Amino acid sequence: MKRSTIAKLVSLAFVSAAGSAQAVSFTQGDATLDINGTINGFYSFRSVNDNGAKTDNSALTNGLLPGWINFVFTTKTEGMDIKAHVGLAPGINDSSTVVGLPTAPGAGSTAGSTSPFSQIDVRNLYFQFGNDSMGTVKFGRDIGLFAQKIILSDMTLLGLGGATNASIPFNTTFGMIGHGYMYTGFQPQITYTTPDMNGFSASAGIFQPKDFIGSGETSTPGFQAIASYDWKGATPGSVWGGLVHQSTDGGVANTPTFNARGFELGAKVGFGNFEAVAYGFDGKGLGLSTVGAQFFSPFGETDSQGYFLQGTYKFGKTKVGLNYGENKDKSGTLTETNKSRGVTLGVYHTLNKYITLVGEYNQEKKSGADLYGDSFKARTISLGGVIFF
Repeated sequence: MKRSTIAKLVSLAFVSAAGSAQAVSFTQGDATLDINGTINGFYSFRSVNDNGAKTDNSALTNGLLPGWINFVFTTKTEGMDIKAHVGLAPGINDSSTVVGLPTAPGAGSTAGSTSPFSQIDVRNLYFQFGNDSMGTVKFGRDIGLFAQKIILSDMTLLGLGGATNASIPFNTTFGMIGHGYMYTGFQPQITYTTPDMNGFSASAGIFQPKDFIGSGETSTPGFQAIASYDWKGATPGSVWGGLVHQSTDGGVANTPTFNARGFELGAKVGFGNFEAVAYGFDGKGLGLSTVGAQFFSPFGETDSQGYFLQGTYKFGKTKVGLNYGENKDKSGTLTETNKSRGVTLGVYHTLNKYITLVGEYNQEKKSGADLYGDSFKARTISLGGVIFF
């Protein structure tokens, strides 16, 4: 399978962009229903040295992608292109520490522990309408805008990466999330996307507000936007910039408030069989950059920065790549700068037009007494594969 086709399939699974390949397609009149999906599985061996406490663990796990089954309805009527998408993301993982999930028989009151059940994450549930002249309006739940393009450019999207945290109901590892960028997330939203203007496009929207400071009050929605310019030719590529913002409210307890805001810049350029990616973000009040923007903020109005670099090269049907990223969190009630660094060496072999085999070596180093103690190191080796159908 050509790399461009794989990219379309990954985008369809992860970002809900209409791809050119579907497993099954049904058409009646002017309406079409496409069904497609992806499944992956990996063996991982992870060695951790957490401030002198050493552990080794094996796992049979999903990678950065969960499983996915997509039902995509499309039609055109009265000059409008209409689309509806239901995307269900199951996983092979069957253990969790999430309280409230089903427990193993005999587990008693230990809620969520050693659960023998897999879970389904409803990631896509939206409809949109528009055309080439007016652009597109979307209502529902889909991938966020801030940090969207960088996770789609991360080579570990087809693999496992590091931060092996594939607990249900999320069904995925972290890849390089928290090591160079923050997680975009799948979020309720109303967004508008401009028409493609010779390679330039932009999207902006309001998003379900997050009570990430725990005040119990969220009076205004969040806001996210992204603008990008893509080009083809001998050196195809893309440059983009994005931003995120949300106000916080004090609630009945008058919790200290602040404005959460951040911006990002990224670029991707191809030179023959080589492709380079460079990215950086800066935020204030977004919460800890170990996860996604506005996901978790126990230390007040913290500062967060990160950068991510990646290079890949294709040898026939095999792609090899190396990436490195670092995130930093400081200020707020943090007493020092807390760093999270990661590097991944990956090999991705296209076995046929459906299956890609993957091998990765990932190394993480974390420091900062607030979050990690004196020293945290982890090494993860993973082997597995992914099918798109």
